[in-house]
Amino acid sequence: MNSLLFTIISFLVALAILIAVHEFGHFWVARKLGVKVLRFSIGFGKPLWKKTSQVDGTEYVVAAIPLGGYVKMLDEREAPVPEAMQNQAFNRQSLPVRSAIVVAGPLFNFLFAIFAFWLIFVTGDSGLKPLVGKVEEGSLAQQSGFVVGDRITSVSGKATPTWENVVYAMLSQALDKDTLQIGVTNPQQGERQVLLPSQDLATMAEEGQLLTNLGLTPDRPEIPPVIGEIVPGEAADKAGMKAGDRIIRVDDQPVTDWAEWVNYVRERPDQTMLIEVSRERESLIIEVTPKTVIPDQGEPYGRIGAGVEQIPSDLWDDYRAIVRYGPLESVGQAINKSWDLSVLMLRMLGKMIIGEVSVKNLSGPISIADSAGKSASFGLVYFIKFLAVVSISLGVLNLLPIPVLDGGHLFYFLIEAIKGKPLSDRFMEQGQKIGLLILLGVMSLAFYVDLNRFLG
Repeated sequence: MNSLLFTIISFLVALAILIAVHEFGHFWVARKLGVKVLRFSIGFGKPLWKKTSQVDGTEYVVAAIPLGGYVKMLDEREAPVPEAMQNQAFNRQSLPVRSAIVVAGPLFNFLFAIFAFWLIFVTGDSGLKPLVGKVEEGSLAQQSGFVVGDRITSVSGKATPTWENVVYAMLSQALDKDTLQIGVTNPQQGERQVLLPSQDLATMAEEGQLLTNLGLTPDRPEIPPVIGEIVPGEAADKAGMKAGDRIIRVDDQPVTDWAEWVNYVRERPDQTMLIEVSRERESLIIEVTPKTVIPDQGEPYGRIGAGVEQIPSDLWDDYRAIVRYGPLESVGQAINKSWDLSVLMLRMLGKMIIGEVSVKNLSGPISIADSAGKSASFGLVYFIKFLAVVSISLGVLNLLPIPVLDGGHLFYFLIEAIKGKPLSDRFMEQGQKIGLLILLGVMSLAFYVDLNRFLG
């Protein structure tokens, strides 16, 4: 429950930040261009908190439904406007002014992402070096020529200092090329090129499983299977396990790594295991039955209530890469990162529409909430990176030419510029209904994909 509560709080914090950034873009540009703002709202529905400015009368609101926000401006199409204030009405502004106010929301989402990535690059973006620890027999990775010990240095000429860079580069380059040239280096074979067919990479990337589906397992340090703590009252405690026990075998299978041991336990809820441990130079056989844990999301798993002994702080040093730039260089890197992600998202969306990429790549509110909780639990840098990626997603989504979105309004303005006069109220009303149906359809599909993903 604590995990669920943390996830919900992280999700709400993320939503509040990103909605505030988007709506502040509309708000700030509207005021700078002389349009009167009546209300700035984070959320929809019943106000939970509101305050009216004594300076200009703008009402600031936090509402009950945190799935969006809005900026309400003075507009003759919504209510009569006194003649003395008509020059401050949105509908009375020129086409360039109205367009600037509308585009400001998505623009601020992109600016926020650029700032977030700049901050990360200046302080140092930490990630795992793209070292190959295992290649599955018969996998596409093996067929392409990957071997254990390879370090991936580039994808189609793009440098890849971390596994995160590898995944993004593979996906973005796969949309352009039939075959990816993967630069690798290996202590035994030196530098070479691996040719990786790209036609199925987008499908393999569903639910974040690209590396697994390729047959690549990242290399990582081997953590000794030594118990550091026992949770009172849990299965390990009841069975007599103690801190300092080293796991030797489980059900006659040798155990050499903590992760291997954890996976074995998790896969066997309510199944009795015979564990051989080494304790003070003695070998003991202990019978343990993992408790079944039913998480808020996902499949049930086994737990015995035992934690690993403290891991030396330098254990991961040889596996970690830190990407850091100077303040000025970080600006360019942040812009490039934001641009690359924007193009990737837009192209993936286009591939989904024409059926070349599965809709399983969609993320609905459940997936986003889950990612918010996980990234926040990893630390502030990961949470900022998550906010940057979602902010770009919001910017891209809002620029789509769908009525009710900012891109839909910009599309109306384009037609107005071509025609030389505003569109009729009836036309815009029908467009809003169609846009709302499209948006509800996409949201329902994303929610359905989420449910399938977490409930199987």
